Amino acid sequence: MFVEAPDGRTRIGFAVGKRQGKSHERNRGRRILKEGFRRMRPWIREGLWIVAALKRQGMTAGAREIYFDIAGLLKGRGMLSEEWPGPDWNITEKN
Repeated sequence: MFVEAPDGRTRIGFAVGKRQGKSHERNRGRRILKEGFRRMRPWIREGLWIVAALKRQGMTAGAREIYFDIAGLLKGRGMLSEEWPGPDWNITEKN
């Protein structure tokens, strides 16, 4: 879910509900989401509020899989800047 930020500042929130598993499973899910967005953050357009939720299927996925899903979703929605180099797990900041 995303909206244009009224203050022009980008913020990202993470939601993993109790139905997704026990606390240690939910914490792992949040960590994976955070890592995926941390790697994408330099290229996310300014002025967006994003709330990312992880479904049951994502709870068993690896961080790379989640990263590539995030990259595809953000690119498809036009939320990435023009200088985004494309999905590459090893690039975490702009040159």
